[in-house]
Amino acid sequence: MTSQTDVRLDGSAELRTEREATPGSAGDRRERRTPPEPSFDSYYGRPVLNEPTWQEHDIAGYLFLGGLAGASSTLAAVAELTGRPSLARVGRVAALCALGGSFYSLIHDLGRPERFINMLRVFKVTSPMSVGTWILTAYGPQAVCAGAADLSGRLPRLGRLATVGAGLAGPAVATYTAALICDTAVPAWHEGFREMPFLFAGSAASAAGGLGMLAAPLSEAGPARRVAMLGAAVECVAATRMERRLGPLAEPLKRSRLLRAGEALSLAGALAGITVGRRSRIAAVAAGAALLAGSACTRFGIFRAGMESANDPKYTVQWQRRKLS
Repeated sequence: MTSQTDVRLDGSAELRTEREATPGSAGDRRERRTPPEPSFDSYYGRPVLNEPTWQEHDIAGYLFLGGLAGASSTLAAVAELTGRPSLARVGRVAALCALGGSFYSLIHDLGRPERFINMLRVFKVTSPMSVGTWILTAYGPQAVCAGAADLSGRLPRLGRLATVGAGLAGPAVATYTAALICDTAVPAWHEGFREMPFLFAGSAASAAGGLGMLAAPLSEAGPARRVAMLGAAVECVAATRMERRLGPLAEPLKRSRLLRAGEALSLAGALAGITVGRRSRIAAVAAGAALLAGSACTRFGIFRAGMESANDPKYTVQWQRRKLS
């Protein structure tokens, strides 16, 4: 006969021992302890991690607007260098507005504006927050200068230089937020570190391309259509690979209706833009709006799925157990 051990949630163990006859000697008895089955739960099912204090409308909005700003600056630089003034203006103004919205969301979540200034006291290459702060500091003035020069019509040479400079910094602005959230302990974010930068880059590109298709004339929207198509494809491939690699940990991502809607809108908008959007202004506007909505759904869906994985203890305990086995 075997013994049995009961393990309680508070860590204590209760051992129930039974006697087993040793073969060859009916009178001898010995004890045999059987290890309990492992339990992948937390104390009374409470979350193992402290839920991040980030507010959805602030941080998810910051992720979306920051990506849109960076990718729009890069698209504006391409349009400026290839002689497409209307598309360049759309990109510059979009970057200016999106940058203002992302700064508002970030500072509103921080609570006090001086906290952003305080982060400029040091540069720590191992901290995505520190690196991101300096990226924004280098990018922001150039994006503002480019947009202001375009809107005012003054200092065109300085505006052109600022457009190119902001375009070079745009990819870093569009993707550093992926490193920022992956550096947290939130399971779905932390373990998706390989694909998340590609997913964010694709989402940002599809949003910027969609806005260019929506606002620029058809004759100049060619780069916007190509950027949107490439961005939507990269976004969907990265999301699919991440969900497959994460296995059970990807359950919150697979259940997210926002993520599914984002993928559908991005693909539909890109396909419509690259086909009928070339000839029809109405189709181009509809495709651009779908791409913008798809990118926003992706960012908000990633945020909600991460919060769900942080609140459910099984995504923390089971994943850690799987990595150790």
